[in-house]
Amino acid sequence: MASKNRRRSWRQLDPNIDREREKYGRAIPSRELIMRYLEERGMPLTREELCSELKVDDEWEIEALRRRLKAMERDGQLIRNRRNGYGVITKMDLVRGRVIGHPEGYGFLVADEGGEDLYISPRQMRQLLHGDRVVMRVAGVDRRGRREGALVEVLERNTQRVVGRFFRESGIGFVVPDNKRINQDIVVPAQDQGGAQPGQIVVVELIEQPTRHSRPIGRVKEVLGDHMAPGMEVQIAIVSHDIPTEWPAAVVEEAGHFTPEVPESAKLGRVDLRKLPLVTIDGATARDFDDAVYGERRGKNWRLIVAIADVSWYVHGETNLDQEAQRRGNSVYFPDRVIPMLPEVLSNGLCSLNLQVDRLCLACEMTISPEGRILRSRFFEAVMNSAARLTYDTVAAMLVGQDEGSRAQYAGLLPHLEQLYSLFQVLRNSREQRGAIDFDTQETVIEYGPERKIARIVPTERNDAHRLIEECMIAANVAAARFLQRHRIPTLYRVHEGPTVERLEKLRGFLGELGLGLGGGEKPSAKDYAVLLERVRGRPDTHLIQTVMLRSLSQAVYSPDNVGHFGLALEAYAHFTSPIRRYPDLLVHRAIRHLLQGGKARDFAYAHRDMVSLGEQCSMAERRADEATRDAVEWLKCEFMLDKVGEAFDGIITAVTSFGLFVELREVFVEGLVHVTALLNDYYHFDPTGHRLRGERSGQVYRLGDPLRVRVVRVDLDERKIDFEPVSPVSRDTGKRGRKRRPGKRD
Repeated sequence: MASKNRRRSWRQLDPNIDREREKYGRAIPSRELIMRYLEERGMPLTREELCSELKVDDEWEIEALRRRLKAMERDGQLIRNRRNGYGVITKMDLVRGRVIGHPEGYGFLVADEGGEDLYISPRQMRQLLHGDRVVMRVAGVDRRGRREGALVEVLERNTQRVVGRFFRESGIGFVVPDNKRINQDIVVPAQDQGGAQPGQIVVVELIEQPTRHSRPIGRVKEVLGDHMAPGMEVQIAIVSHDIPTEWPAAVVEEAGHFTPEVPESAKLGRVDLRKLPLVTIDGATARDFDDAVYGERRGKNWRLIVAIADVSWYVHGETNLDQEAQRRGNSVYFPDRVIPMLPEVLSNGLCSLNLQVDRLCLACEMTISPEGRILRSRFFEAVMNSAARLTYDTVAAMLVGQDEGSRAQYAGLLPHLEQLYSLFQVLRNSREQRGAIDFDTQETVIEYGPERKIARIVPTERNDAHRLIEECMIAANVAAARFLQRHRIPTLYRVHEGPTVERLEKLRGFLGELGLGLGGGEKPSAKDYAVLLERVRGRPDTHLIQTVMLRSLSQAVYSPDNVGHFGLALEAYAHFTSPIRRYPDLLVHRAIRHLLQGGKARDFAYAHRDMVSLGEQCSMAERRADEATRDAVEWLKCEFMLDKVGEAFDGIITAVTSFGLFVELREVFVEGLVHVTALLNDYYHFDPTGHRLRGERSGQVYRLGDPLRVRVVRVDLDERKIDFEPVSPVSRDTGKRGRKRRPGKRD
């Protein structure tokens, strides 16, 4: 096969030649051809050998091939050996992936192709930083049976700047990174310290990456301020997670071309929904309004219209605005501020469905059966005018609490809202019938006092108004996914896979000890989870069981390959309803608009391979935002507890490990660690299946979900750690402190 191909030009061998010509103006060998050819040859080839064998002889083509090979090497598709021969990584028993650092100094390589992670020893990690993309070879197996990796090549350095605390010892400056996954201090030469004083929080720019023999070296780029200055926690989180905050000049210029009002020309040819009483229902502090809803009964069926801000009309592909939105991936919500995906002229202005102003929207109209099934749906471009800006609490007061004041204030809208509420009950019933998982989790809001210091942590309560909007959005997202799937156009689905075999075994082992079982055999469905949740509702250990079940599930991601949404028990699901704050929704809108305007899947601006990389980028941005907000909140919670050392609180055990218990305090919703050494007068042994520690002599058991009264003994703001010690054991059966349970008693 390879010998036959060597007699032919690459132009005769490459099935993607037309695509490459369209993309670059002139055709060059595609990545697919290069990979296939190298695999068939069965050996690495130099660039010169490739040019000779594929008959690449034009100067422009030779230069284009050089750049392509370099890009493929950078992307981890190829690797270049010592004689400059390019080989396919998968053929050379090498693994490419991303480094995940651990605070203890070691790390893991998460392979791009999936499969078992490679363990990276502290010695190998000396030349790497968390987030680097590398190629490794399997060097052997460590004493714990883990495959161990050895570095072959760094494909991409992830860390260019680091935020941390500056110190100076014996004239040598260094920065201790705030991100504990970066476990190497950054050396800062005297001439590069930029006036930073010991103890201050600084941003350092890396001048040199770490090597086998030297630590990373950096220069102070910015002094953020003193250690506990107000707002410092958010500043640190933003820099640590590399969240973009500044708008490039080109983006500012593009955004400056928009007018405050929707141009009349933009409204032409759209369906006019301005007389329909569409309303927005959001939180009291919301400033950008993505969605508006309207529902009514029509015969035995229901009509639901979900109107979504038409961001794709303003933000086109290949513009500076689009590139920046793609880079950001989503808006990031901190306790005291928002880092928006789009400039405010769009996010809070032209795109936002603000009260009583004309706005462009992409609408989804659905006909829903009495059983809650979507019988028909259609999408169309429209113009709307929001009839009311309502809050969740106001709607709940009107519809559930029958509050006379609210009902009188919105008397003109009340009949429509009541019909919408009746439709919600139909959709909610359908959700329960199909078996969507509904975990009862507690979320909190941080309230500030004077000087931007945290005053209290308040639990948030979800009411029927929250659930009403959630069900309407789910219906529209399902309709969008089905529409795009039917037309086979590349898009991003929101996919959520079921539990892995390993996690399922652990879950079933835990449930078996409680005399419980999970149905569904080797592949349980969401309904099997929902049935079990309903069965244990009301038990003293409900929280424990729910927590273990939740941890058995994977994280939802964005992908062009639809595998359904396990948690929602849906075969196809896409994010359509929040294009102001999520880039995947903007891509879904573009696909829908392309089809509405008569386009075909084959002439869409995005191919499947584009969606693969965009899905990875959007999933990464989502995780980045979650981690950044979690870091900021953990800092604030530690700061909140600084003056409470010595005080005792009631709590609940939220995690059990071999080194101790994590306990969340009731009422203040702060989590800390009871180290195993704080459990006195016994030796405690960890049972991972039962999620518990058991005393060898006393038989005292500490288990996930148990109540426990603890005392705050230490708060470390730099490490984001709070240490507790038990005041006295709490009986899970009676709730009375001091009662010890008999050894061997079944939980």
